[in-house]
Amino acid sequence: MSADILDHVFFTVGLLAVLRSKKLAGQTIGVMVTASHNPVQDNGIKLVDPQGEMLVSSWESHATLLANSSDLASSLKEIISSDSIDFNQPAKLIFGHDTRPSCARLINAFKDGVKALDPSAQLVESGLKTTPQLHYLVKCINDGGSYGAPTEEGYYKKLSDAFIALNAGTTTPYTLMVDCANGVGAPKLKAMEPYLKSSALQLKLLSTDVESSEKLNKDCGADYVKTTQSAPSGVTLEPLARACSYDGDADRIVYYYYSKDKTFRLMDGDKIATLVASYIKELVELEAPEIKQDLKVGVVQTAYANGNSTRYIKEQLGLAITCTPTGVKHLHHAAQTFDIGTYFEANGHGTVVFSETLLKKLPSNSKLLSLAGLINQTVGDSMSDMLLVETVLNARGWGMAEWDAKYEELPNRLVKVIVTDRHAFVTEDAERILVKPDEMQLKINQIVSAYPSARSFVRPSGTEDCVRVYAEAATKEATDELAFKVAGMVFDFCGKGDKPKEFL
Repeated sequence: MSADILDHVFFTVGLLAVLRSKKLAGQTIGVMVTASHNPVQDNGIKLVDPQGEMLVSSWESHATLLANSSDLASSLKEIISSDSIDFNQPAKLIFGHDTRPSCARLINAFKDGVKALDPSAQLVESGLKTTPQLHYLVKCINDGGSYGAPTEEGYYKKLSDAFIALNAGTTTPYTLMVDCANGVGAPKLKAMEPYLKSSALQLKLLSTDVESSEKLNKDCGADYVKTTQSAPSGVTLEPLARACSYDGDADRIVYYYYSKDKTFRLMDGDKIATLVASYIKELVELEAPEIKQDLKVGVVQTAYANGNSTRYIKEQLGLAITCTPTGVKHLHHAAQTFDIGTYFEANGHGTVVFSETLLKKLPSNSKLLSLAGLINQTVGDSMSDMLLVETVLNARGWGMAEWDAKYEELPNRLVKVIVTDRHAFVTEDAERILVKPDEMQLKINQIVSAYPSARSFVRPSGTEDCVRVYAEAATKEATDELAFKVAGMVFDFCGKGDKPKEFL
């Protein structure tokens, strides 16, 4: 959302953050100012709960209430009463921000909200941070340092120590090109480089101009690469050279390379998830054979996961899969039901979560234990996930082509349909099945049945009057035809405006 209209929202989030900390008996709540992969003129703010997880969903309605309130005093009283908040409890907050020029002004609005509600609130300014670093700091502070030292240096040391230990057998220097999206990941990855100097990994950082704010996410970054299916603008890669892209706040990552015939190949979140999950399965079998029968090891996906990635996990790896509605909070929660739960959205946002019960059973020299230290378990993290991918590739002696060869992704297409009322569309089964409008799912099934290895689903947008049609099939031509047939059927039911000519 445009940063120009967010001052009031940031003020109300200051109020909410104070209440959240008081509700949790003075535990530290994190506040991150960023708009991730969006253009520089946008901004946003989010709260981080004490264990580094996203704000509990039951409090999202409180945020909406305050942002839209015409009587803040009565709205605050309503929240305090409904959640039985002891206002005498202390409030402790830590906040960080990305590189956007609007951050300073909006942070002042947030601080005004904090001080208006509780002038004695403890407010720690952590400064320029990636989103995952802020999540890490929050967990470390509330865990009393058991997860790691609650400093930026502690973050670098925790990740680099684990990476160096896991990659001790890789001694030949090699290069990884990293597109930093001209965002906060650039100075932070640069700051971590000295901690990695004893490893074989040599980083070549590109898109690092944080001074020219208009360049943030412009023709670069993970979202650009995934959307355009091409390398960042101006970047040339030799065939088989290793490359990855962060997004603007460094919580997503995608890998890519050019094949020998110079075809662009994207290794998105699905490819990362299968790589990581297969390595974890190997380590469990190697290091915990006596308890592996009792361990729950699985992968969490959404309906947008490529169908062939799902087949590979089920049929080749033999791991359990849970499918959840779209949204990191759903994926993270589902991953926590496993002893080791891996999740990555196709856009490259994901992590691995280990149960405390498992970690206590592992010996101190366990690679699984080191892997748990390498991974930022609080949230998707470009830097941590990059080191994780490098660790697996090095352990196997693989290059990009060997990784890519494990399975071929099905061609897929996402089509947006403008509708008169998105609320007419209701889904179930993790958004894969339409239950409203009546009979529409049967029509989708009939269309899909005409194409090999195909599936399609329709889900309403959460924010605008449109629905999104996802389709995949054995060939690109079949995929496009399937997507446009389903989109056409949806448009004929309740489309708005002129019917796009490509809809069938």
